[in-house]
Amino acid sequence: MMKGDRFPNTYTMDPVLRPVDDRIKSQLTKHLETIDESLGADVVALVSPILPGLEFRLRDAIHRLSDRKRSVAVILDTPGGVVEVVERMVTVLRFVYEDVTMIVPDRAMSAGTIFALSADRIMMDHLSCLGPIDPQIEKDGNLLPALSYLNQFERLNQKAQDGQLTTVEYALLDKLDLGELYQFEQARELSVELLIKWLSRHKFKNWNETETQCREVTQDMKTERARKIAELLNDPERWHSHGRAIDKRTLQEEVGLRIDNLEDNPELHKQVRQYFGLLKDYLHREKLYSFVQTKEYF
Repeated sequence: MMKGDRFPNTYTMDPVLRPVDDRIKSQLTKHLETIDESLGADVVALVSPILPGLEFRLRDAIHRLSDRKRSVAVILDTPGGVVEVVERMVTVLRFVYEDVTMIVPDRAMSAGTIFALSADRIMMDHLSCLGPIDPQIEKDGNLLPALSYLNQFERLNQKAQDGQLTTVEYALLDKLDLGELYQFEQARELSVELLIKWLSRHKFKNWNETETQCREVTQDMKTERARKIAELLNDPERWHSHGRAIDKRTLQEEVGLRIDNLEDNPELHKQVRQYFGLLKDYLHREKLYSFVQTKEYF
């Protein structure tokens, strides 16, 4: 479509669209400022796959804030990504902030779940979801679910030991790269290790007494609870799919996580939904797949 047409292509970077973009930018920033005031915390929006380089953008967004608070709330939406990047992003947040809240208006999958569970508090509504934490490995520009390869290898290896391997399965087993399998195993162990550390240190920091017997909660008890949660979220036999959406109720009742209900604060819930809805429309129109914003960084 030509520049002078009645209905311009809204996916182009035509200068005629800049006033519209400036208005949307202003609206998004005002929404963030309102959420900031409601929570008494700095607010960072992060809508992106978790890939190398994102940690630097997060750092820059935070360091641009002229008057930082002691707490931060991250509005997080991600399909997942690389767990090593998550570790660096947590380092960025914890270097600056004493208290971290994750607000999940839609989804925080895979490595995004690990990132969300590094926080002191998670806020979700009835449609929000986290996902299994089986790690993804970047290979040839694609993200591969590591546990799918490990489980397939273990299944074929067991059939080989039992003398039940078919010719086709033998060919598949022979093609598996042992070096890659080792890398997948290490990624799995890292996911569990980080989740145990962050849950016990941050999410469980105020868990001092058991609910039923009112017993004092020791650090060993926090670590063991965190280990059980990590192992359950890392169990592909339970969730059956790397992309399985685990809702708030399941996280609370089956996984044993305390999740704050965003809908208990109707005004904050409304503010988050308005911001997130406008942001998703903007990202779709501009064909952006990765976005970081604070009230002073766009």
